[in-house]
Amino acid sequence: MQQTPTKLPMVYLVDDEEVVRDALAWLLRSRRLLSEGFGSAEAFEAMLDARPGHGAGWPDAPSCLLLDVRMPGTSGLALFERLIERGMAAALPVIFLTGHGDVPTAVAAVKRGAFDFVEKPFSDNALVDRVEEALAASAAAIAARQSQGQLALRMAELTEREREVMALVVQGLPNKLIADQLFISVRTVEVHRARVFEKMNVKSAVELSNLLRDG
Repeated sequence: MQQTPTKLPMVYLVDDEEVVRDALAWLLRSRRLLSEGFGSAEAFEAMLDARPGHGAGWPDAPSCLLLDVRMPGTSGLALFERLIERGMAAALPVIFLTGHGDVPTAVAAVKRGAFDFVEKPFSDNALVDRVEEALAASAAAIAARQSQGQLALRMAELTEREREVMALVVQGLPNKLIADQLFISVRTVEVHRARVFEKMNVKSAVELSNLLRDG
């Protein structure tokens, strides 16, 4: 079966100064990172709204946002708050670009969930290092969400009785005690247990417990 190509990471640049966006894009290209620039928060949100699902969903490739704190119109901080409202802050880590006077504001944003802030003028290597770390965090968040979605699909396939058996299996109960508690035969427990393992794609009670705990 042919695999779907992995989508490349994307760095979004939101800054009202074109010269800054161009410099950042060049810097990222030097480290083989793709970027897309926007001159305002409004332009970036328009791009999100044009996506399928009206921008409500998470990005489908690792992404991060380099965001200027102060811009005409909607500020970077206001855009960040809107991303939180959209539920996108985890999969789209935000690195604020700040002037010296904006540092307290940027620190407050980090406490709200921003990935980091970088003070201008910044070290090129240090900035790109943080961008790569943000992209790795985005990839982990997307993978975790996809795993949770797959787990939910598997759970939906279980019958009510299989859920009951599963709950007792993960508690470590042997088949005989499960049968006693559910007033069914040991053989019936064995059948349900095997079906649970098959549907959840596990081979042991320990693997099942770990799957449910991590999910």
